[in-house]
Amino acid sequence: MSTTSHTSAPVGDPTGLGTVTEVELAISGMTCASCANRIERKLNKLDGVSATVNYATEKAKVSAPGGIGTDELVATVEAAGYHARLPEPPAPRPGTPSGSDERRDGADPEPDELREARQRLLTSIVLSVPVVVLAMVPAWQFTYWQWISLTLAAPVIVWAAWPFHRAAWANLRHGAATMDTLISLGTLAAFSWSLYALLFGTAGLPGMTHPFELTISPSDGAGNIYLEVAAGVTTFILAGRYFEARSKRRAGAALRALLELGAKDVAVLRDRDGTTVEERIPVAQLAVGDRFVVRPGEKIATDGTVIEGSSAVDASMLTGESVPVEVGVGDEVVGATVNAGGRLIVQARRVGADTQLAQMAKLVEDAQTGKAAVQRLADRISGMFVPVVIALAAITLGFWLGTGSGAAAAFTAAVAVLIIACPCALGLATPTALLVGTGRGAQLGILIKGPEVLESTRKVDTIVLDKTGTVTTGTMRLVEVHVGDGADEAEALRLAGALEDASEHPIAKAVAQAARERVGTLPGIDGLINVDGLGVQGVVDGHAVLVGRAALLEQWSQPLTAELARLKEAAEGQGRTAVAVAWDGQPRAVLVVADAVKDTSAEAIARLRGLGLTPILLTGDNRAAARAVAREVGIDPGPDTVIAEVLPADKLAVIKDLQARGRVVAMVGDGVNDAAALAQADLGLAMGTGADVAIEAADITLVRGDLRTAADAIRLSRRTLGTIKGNLFWAFAYNVAALPLAALGLLNPMLAGAAMAFSSAFVVAHSLRLRRFTPTAR
Repeated sequence: MSTTSHTSAPVGDPTGLGTVTEVELAISGMTCASCANRIERKLNKLDGVSATVNYATEKAKVSAPGGIGTDELVATVEAAGYHARLPEPPAPRPGTPSGSDERRDGADPEPDELREARQRLLTSIVLSVPVVVLAMVPAWQFTYWQWISLTLAAPVIVWAAWPFHRAAWANLRHGAATMDTLISLGTLAAFSWSLYALLFGTAGLPGMTHPFELTISPSDGAGNIYLEVAAGVTTFILAGRYFEARSKRRAGAALRALLELGAKDVAVLRDRDGTTVEERIPVAQLAVGDRFVVRPGEKIATDGTVIEGSSAVDASMLTGESVPVEVGVGDEVVGATVNAGGRLIVQARRVGADTQLAQMAKLVEDAQTGKAAVQRLADRISGMFVPVVIALAAITLGFWLGTGSGAAAAFTAAVAVLIIACPCALGLATPTALLVGTGRGAQLGILIKGPEVLESTRKVDTIVLDKTGTVTTGTMRLVEVHVGDGADEAEALRLAGALEDASEHPIAKAVAQAARERVGTLPGIDGLINVDGLGVQGVVDGHAVLVGRAALLEQWSQPLTAELARLKEAAEGQGRTAVAVAWDGQPRAVLVVADAVKDTSAEAIARLRGLGLTPILLTGDNRAAARAVAREVGIDPGPDTVIAEVLPADKLAVIKDLQARGRVVAMVGDGVNDAAALAQADLGLAMGTGADVAIEAADITLVRGDLRTAADAIRLSRRTLGTIKGNLFWAFAYNVAALPLAALGLLNPMLAGAAMAFSSAFVVAHSLRLRRFTPTAR
């Protein structure tokens, strides 16, 4: 099934220009958020067009009047210096069993752009390392070493750095300047002056050496070359861009993971020659009104109505409900939920983009599109810094020419301005801190997806916690056993567990598992009968046993005693499930089954409070269950901090409402129903033990599924962000201090190179301090 289409039906006529259609375009060639803004401005200049371009997902959503076709929209993007095309639908894979859990590693091959970026980076590393080493170690400078350096550096500066040159040219055509402009201008200026010094100066003479001196004195520059600076800067920046591209590639994975949840094929019932036969077809061929079979353990293929059979349906991945839902004839079921009990025949009610699963995918996509993209800190600085540096270099050139100092000295000073300002340290500031911080996080079970997720961690003041699977275990467990007068707890578990062991129902599994753990081997049964919607009955060791709802016992004139009924009502008042047990004509026990709270949840919430965060419990379960869990883990059970009985779309609305009230919201969840809310939140944290779509939609993944790591994740994120800001400050301060010296002609080439090397080494050393980050508890 698909959640998006290239064009949609008319959506109204707000412009008065005719029928308006919605078009989605895949954009390539963007290198920063300013590129997305430029494309938006170009598209929005077209009459009646309203466009939103998302840099992270590399997509544009365009509402255009009928008179403007897709070709014109694509041409407009191309005119802005980028590439656009209609997105390709995911390739169908028929024949995959609906209940399978195939790996997706091979389903999402590495894109050509990422493969090309890696090739450029590896080539640059191989070629630039000898160039830098030769320049910085005079003892290794053999005869004609400078020409070898030129041979090695030329492919790096021309071919490997080509994306920077291309982007700089596109920016120049539109009167803009970004980091690409400074990288391109600086490396080309360094390379050009090196060529000049080699061909027309003294740098190309045999026996020329490149002394490593730290002196401040004017220089005519005739014998100086800057090949190591140009090649080294290119390599450093390519490394940063490559790791950024790997992070961006995950942006669209949430939607792919969500669509993978659905069944791949379905057994449809067809009437042929007066006989009903089953025919297995791909889900994409399913039509409204078709009848299909869902066997125990299979996924329900699409939204529909049960027309035959009864069962328990595990809908936790979509609804967040920890207790399976009992369904029978006439009940509605949702695609991608799992049939945990008997055989069902369902009539398809919605298919394709109309299903609840597809609508949830749309919620995720909309939340990602509407989320304000955080401008990279280095780009923000370079946005002001680049034009100033270029202007200063031009002023320096004109000043020295005007004083009659000669073209060589004037050009040397101007090139020194560009080189000393070339953003080597700026380019390293973010990726080195990110790599060290994320590497340390991985050791602690914390995965941070990219630098753009860190900025909001410092300002987060509210943390929304999904209950099922996050604060609780997400699986049903026997938590209490209440026995009546004269009954034995072990005997009640033994007899009830024997009957429940024959059932696939999740509540029955919880009772049977607890019985095996507490009393050992379970006895055999005779005459097992499953009573639809009520429970089971049978004979165990000569005892006539009933296990299920209180109504089942009442049918056999064995109602619960007043005390057992009170205990049952108390359990249900806390949102738990009570299972009644009777044997030999008497009610004997009430077994209480619930989604148990994790042992570490209370400690985790205390740590989150210590970080200045207000915890809010959010769940699809009933209010009584939510409040009981809140009290147990230390959350105020008031209406502002416990929000229960919410649908998936409501979870997204809760996050938006909190943000509208001025709160900076973090969200912790693990289910499919949390994906849209995770994408909408200022900071999304997914439990690694949860659904793939939640992990993909989140900004940070807690691999171990331990809520305590959420506090450590926020602490580590804040520390990493602080390191990035410190790196940028010192890298920028180095430029501010060195630029006046360069403009005055007081920097010789090796001093400029040494200053740049020192700034880079400082940034790396500052980032390595993150390796000493320790969690609050082991």
